[in-house]
Formats: sequence, structure tokens, C-alpha cells
Amino acid sequence: MRRFGYWGAAIALAATVGSTDMSLACSRVLWNDNGQAVVVGRNMDWPEDTRTDLWAFPRGIARSGLSADGNSATWTSKYGSVVASAFGVATSDGMNEKGLVVNLLWLTEADYGERDPKVPGLSLSLWGQYLLDNFASVGEAVAAIERREVQILPMHVPGSGEAATIHIALADATGDSAIVELVDGGEARIHHGRQYTVMTNSPPFPEQLANLKKYQGFGGTEPLPGSTDQADRFVRASFYIEHMLPPRDLRETVAGVLSIMRNVAQPLTTSDDPAHPETSNTVWRTVADATDRIYFFESTHSPNIVWVSLDKLDLAPGAPTLKLGLAGNPDLVGDVSGAFKPSEPLPFLKGEF
Repeated sequence: MRRFGYWGAAIALAATVGSTDMSLACSRVLWNDNGQAVVVGRNMDWPEDTRTDLWAFPRGIARSGLSADGNSATWTSKYGSVVASAFGVATSDGMNEKGLVVNLLWLTEADYGERDPKVPGLSLSLWGQYLLDNFASVGEAVAAIERREVQILPMHVPGSGEAATIHIALADATGDSAIVELVDGGEARIHHGRQYTVMTNSPPFPEQLANLKKYQGFGGTEPLPGSTDQADRFVRASFYIEHMLPPRDLRETVAGVLSIMRNVAQPLTTSDDPAHPETSNTVWRTVADATDRIYFFESTHSPNIVWVSLDKLDLAPGAPTLKLGLAGNPDLVGDVSGAFKPSEPLPFLKGEF
């Protein structure tokens, strides 16, 4: 592991249930100008156990978009990937062998529009996986989204009955970035550029950028906010990523982005607000090193950190799907690249309107 020794850091998988009974939160931060590596931090905030496992998918997997109406997108994966699953039915975070990183976060305002039967459907459970399977860079992925080669189909969060409303962040080994929101009847609103380093949840991204300008350091006069609200986390993460000390090595690079993720996390506490009895605590966090293709995962229920080097996995066509079950394995620590076991494929959830 290049310049890393024994130490590791975290990788995050995030999406959050959107309802009036739950406090929503998730955060993504890209550090692409540190001189060491392009790293993406991610907090997964959820009010319950997301039953997250790590999966390694080889190249050459034939997939379907799982549209309920039968007109499904089909493809064969060009790139192998390591992902974090949610509820055993979806990819919510991950990185492919070219260094493309995807992070799916909750956005209450997401709107997938009416079903267009002429466009191949893609279940939301597969959106992140589709991008990891097919594209080596942010630019390639953005071009495909702009061509509207597929239509994203909603799914419901298992056990809640809530329709999942998601936006997605992309990053790659060059430091390029994009924030993609589907709004206003399914229109893809894309913010593409290295400067888009932070994403949280509501309000939509243009409003987050406008709100940022009210604060010191971004043209405004208001002091740095301190709450765990989505907009406040966006401001704090934006401030800290611009004021990071230059890291001396990869260890300090990953530790640096982790320090920001912990600042914008929600501790394992209960809410005193009777209107929000279930607080979305940060249940895990991740760091994806797109330069060295190392994926870090940290559960907030354990002091241990694990990491996976994609270069140590067999991702060739015909290789088996591999799984690292995290539930019931609290003592996992360090490099777990050799701990994955052959597994049946992840059963992605069907999408439907």
C-alpha cells in the first residue's frame, strides 16, 4: 500500500430516509488539490442499521436496469468496482478500478418525472453501479447523463415504504467533479467542475451555493454556523476544505479529509425534539482514494478502520463476485483485501413508477 504503512481511514455509503419523522443528513467532501492524492470523504447518516456490506464486482458482468415495465437498460460492465451496499438491494457508494467515485445522498426535492416508455429504464438501486460499470471519468459519465441514455426509475426504501429521492456526486482520479440532481420532472441539473467539492442534502445545490455566499470567507459577513442542519454542514465543509494544512503523505491526506467528515457528522445520540424522535446518526463513513484506488470504511459503532486495495482484487472477466460481510464482524481492521469471499450476486431492487 503506497506510503500507508499500517494506518487506514474511512469510506462512506450514504442515503437517508426522507419523511417528516426523521432528521436527514449525509455529507460528501472532495479534496483534489492537496498534492498527494485525490480523496473523497463520505458520511452515511441513517436512523437505523443499513445492513451495509462491501462488494467487489469484476468486469464482464451482464446487467439489467430492472424496469418494472420491461424496457430495461442492459449493459456489460467494462470496469471492476468495490461498492458499499444498502439494505442488501442497492449500491449507494463506491469506486471503480479507473478511480471513478460515486456517492449517492438523499435529496428530498428529487423528481424523476413521468415514465418515458421509449427510454430504457434504470432502477435507482443500480444508478451508482451503472456509472461505475460503464465510465472511467466524470466527463464520460456526465456526457452520458446529458444524452439521457437511460431514465432513472424510483424505488422504495426497504422496510419504510418511503420513495427514495437521491442525488449523486461524481469524482475521478484527475480531481474532476460533478453534482447531478434530477428535478423538475426528471431534468438532469448538472454542476460539473473541480470547484464543486461539497455536497450535503436539501436544499438543491444552486440554493446551497447561494446560501454559502452569506458567510465569512465566501463574500458574506455571517460567522461559521455550528448546527448539523444540511445547509450548515455544507458551509462548514466548504470552509474547512479550503483551509486544510498541506499533507506530507497519504496518511495525513486521508486523516485530513476524515477530520472534516467527523466535524460534519452526527454523533450516536437521540433527539430532544419531539417532532424528530429519530435522529439520523452517522452510521459509517468512507474515504475513496481515487489516485491509488484504495477504499476505506469506518463504522461508527467500532473504533476500527478497514480498507480495500482494488489492485489486490481479481476483477478480470469471469472472476467471481466477492463479498465482505460487515455485520457481525466488529473486529475487522486494516487491509481486508484478502478477506472477501465468493458470493451470489447482489440482488438489486426493481425500479417502478
